[in-house]
Amino acid sequence: MIRTMLKSKIHRARVTGVNLDYEGSITIDKALMRGANIREYEQVEVLNINNAARFTTYCIAGEEASGVIELNGAASRLASKGDVVIIVSYCQIAEHELAGFKPAIVCVDQNNHPKNAATTGSDIPILEEGMYAHQR
Repeated sequence: MIRTMLKSKIHRARVTGVNLDYEGSITIDKALMRGANIREYEQVEVLNINNAARFTTYCIAGEEASGVIELNGAASRLASKGDVVIIVSYCQIAEHELAGFKPAIVCVDQNNHPKNAATTGSDIPILEEGMYAHQR
């Protein structure tokens, strides 16, 4: 049996901008993407805490350690600057591979900087290259 599992989550990020005149997607700080094990162009689901909207889009890597969370194209109509969102990705795992599996969880502060050093069941570091200023 194959199960669809939560692979990763960026929890309670604030939308820093919306750009209707763009082809689509969500732009996410590259360091947050790395910490959450999300690849550029990967499909994600965005859950808007402010208005209960849920939608699927794909990721574009934003500037490293910038805190950028920007909704582009049609998705920009589903959130406003300052809205709080949860960004999730899923994976499919065979039943026999589930032992010890845990998703990568990145909790962020009001500036979209990680609050946790690493909350993950895997060996995925939250930040490898671009450290945030307050963590240097």
